[in-house]
Amino acid sequence: MANNASGLTRIIKAAGYSWKGLRAAWQHEAAFRQEVVAAVVAIIIACWLDVTPLARVMLIGSVALVVIVEILNSAIEAVVDRLGNEFHELSGRAKDMGSAAVLLAILLAVFVWLTILLSHQPPG
Repeated sequence: MANNASGLTRIIKAAGYSWKGLRAAWQHEAAFRQEVVAAVVAIIIACWLDVTPLARVMLIGSVALVVIVEILNSAIEAVVDRLGNEFHELSGRAKDMGSAAVLLAILLAVFVWLTILLSHQPPG
Protein backbone atom coordinates (compact mmCIF):
# COMPACT_ATOMS: atom_id res chain seq x y z
CA MET A 1 0.00 0.00 0.00
CA ALA A 2 2.10 2.85 -1.32
CA ASN A 3 1.51 6.39 -0.13
CA ASN A 4 2.19 8.86 -2.93
CA ALA A 5 1.46 11.96 -0.85
CA SER A 6 4.32 14.41 -0.47
CA GLY A 7 5.11 17.66 1.27
CA LEU A 8 2.44 19.24 3.42
CA THR A 9 -0.17 16.64 2.43
CA ARG A 10 2.05 13.84 3.73
CA ILE A 11 2.63 15.69 7.00
CA ILE A 12 -1.10 16.30 7.47
CA LYS A 13 -1.91 12.66 6.75
CA ALA A 14 0.83 11.46 9.10
CA ALA A 15 -0.53 13.70 11.87
CA GLY A 16 -3.98 12.22 11.28
CA TYR A 17 -2.62 8.68 11.56
CA SER A 18 -0.78 9.62 14.74
CA TRP A 19 -3.92 11.12 16.27
CA LYS A 20 -5.85 7.97 15.29
CA GLY A 21 -3.18 5.85 17.01
CA LEU A 22 -3.33 7.93 20.20
CA ARG A 23 -7.12 7.65 20.25
CA ALA A 24 -6.94 3.87 19.73
CA ALA A 25 -4.38 3.51 22.53
CA TRP A 26 -6.57 5.56 24.88
CA GLN A 27 -9.72 3.65 23.95
CA HIS A 28 -8.34 0.10 24.00
CA GLU A 29 -5.39 0.09 26.40
CA ALA A 30 -5.98 0.50 30.14
CA ALA A 31 -2.22 0.54 30.85
CA PHE A 32 -1.81 3.45 28.42
CA ARG A 33 -4.57 5.44 30.16
CA GLN A 34 -3.03 4.78 33.57
CA GLU A 35 0.44 5.77 32.42
CA VAL A 36 -0.85 8.95 30.75
CA VAL A 37 -2.61 10.00 33.97
CA ALA A 38 0.55 9.23 35.97
CA ALA A 39 2.65 11.15 33.42
CA VAL A 40 0.38 14.21 33.60
CA VAL A 41 0.67 14.22 37.41
CA ALA A 42 4.44 13.74 37.20
CA ILE A 43 4.80 16.54 34.63
CA ILE A 44 2.82 18.91 36.86
CA ILE A 45 5.07 18.00 39.79
CA ALA A 46 8.21 18.41 37.65
CA CYS A 47 7.07 21.89 36.62
CA TRP A 48 6.38 22.78 40.26
CA LEU A 49 9.71 21.53 41.64
CA ASP A 50 12.57 23.96 42.11
CA VAL A 51 15.10 22.16 39.91
CA THR A 52 17.36 23.17 37.07
CA PRO A 53 15.94 23.25 33.55
CA LEU A 54 18.03 20.19 32.66
CA ALA A 55 16.67 18.24 35.64
CA ARG A 56 13.12 19.26 34.68
CA VAL A 57 13.67 18.01 31.12
CA MET A 58 15.00 14.71 32.48
CA LEU A 59 12.04 14.31 34.83
CA ILE A 60 9.51 15.01 32.09
CA GLY A 61 11.40 13.06 29.44
CA SER A 62 11.62 9.96 31.59
CA VAL A 63 7.84 9.78 32.08
CA ALA A 64 7.21 10.65 28.43
CA LEU A 65 9.43 7.71 27.49
CA VAL A 66 7.23 5.35 29.51
CA VAL A 67 4.17 6.49 27.53
CA ILE A 68 6.03 6.13 24.22
CA VAL A 69 7.23 2.62 25.02
CA GLU A 70 3.73 1.64 26.14
CA ILE A 71 2.34 2.71 22.75
CA LEU A 72 4.98 0.60 20.99
CA ASN A 73 4.22 -2.35 23.27
CA SER A 74 0.50 -2.00 22.54
CA ALA A 75 1.24 -1.94 18.81
CA ILE A 76 3.26 -5.15 19.09
CA GLU A 77 0.45 -6.80 21.06
CA ALA A 78 -2.14 -5.71 18.48
CA VAL A 79 -0.13 -7.19 15.61
CA VAL A 80 0.46 -10.45 17.47
CA ASP A 81 -3.23 -10.70 18.41
CA ARG A 82 -4.19 -9.99 14.78
CA LEU A 83 -2.19 -13.03 13.67
CA GLY A 84 -4.27 -15.44 15.74
CA ASN A 85 -5.39 -16.69 19.11
CA GLU A 86 -3.38 -19.89 19.18
CA PHE A 87 -0.27 -19.93 21.31
CA HIS A 88 3.02 -19.56 19.50
CA GLU A 89 6.36 -19.31 21.26
CA LEU A 90 7.48 -16.34 19.14
CA SER A 91 4.21 -14.47 19.74
CA GLY A 92 4.59 -14.96 23.46
CA ARG A 93 8.21 -13.86 23.28
CA ALA A 94 7.28 -10.70 21.35
CA LYS A 95 4.63 -9.77 23.91
CA ASP A 96 6.98 -10.53 26.83
CA MET A 97 9.76 -8.44 25.29
CA GLY A 98 7.37 -5.52 24.76
CA SER A 99 6.31 -5.78 28.38
CA ALA A 100 9.96 -5.91 29.45
CA ALA A 101 10.62 -2.72 27.49
CA VAL A 102 7.83 -0.97 29.39
CA LEU A 103 9.24 -2.24 32.70
CA LEU A 104 12.71 -0.94 31.82
CA ALA A 105 11.28 2.46 30.87
CA ILE A 106 9.44 2.62 34.20
CA LEU A 107 12.57 1.62 36.12
CA LEU A 108 14.54 4.28 34.26
CA ALA A 109 11.93 6.91 35.16
CA VAL A 110 12.01 5.86 38.82
CA PHE A 111 15.82 6.02 38.80
CA VAL A 112 15.83 9.49 37.23
CA TRP A 113 13.22 10.81 39.67
CA LEU A 114 14.93 9.32 42.73
CA THR A 115 18.37 10.53 41.64
CA ILE A 116 17.18 14.09 41.05
CA LEU A 117 14.96 14.30 44.13
CA LEU A 118 17.52 12.77 46.47
CA SER A 119 20.39 14.90 45.18
CA HIS A 120 18.38 18.13 45.08
CA GLN A 121 19.72 20.87 47.32
CA PRO A 122 17.00 23.36 48.26
CA PRO A 123 18.01 27.00 47.77
CA GLY A 124 19.36 28.87 50.78
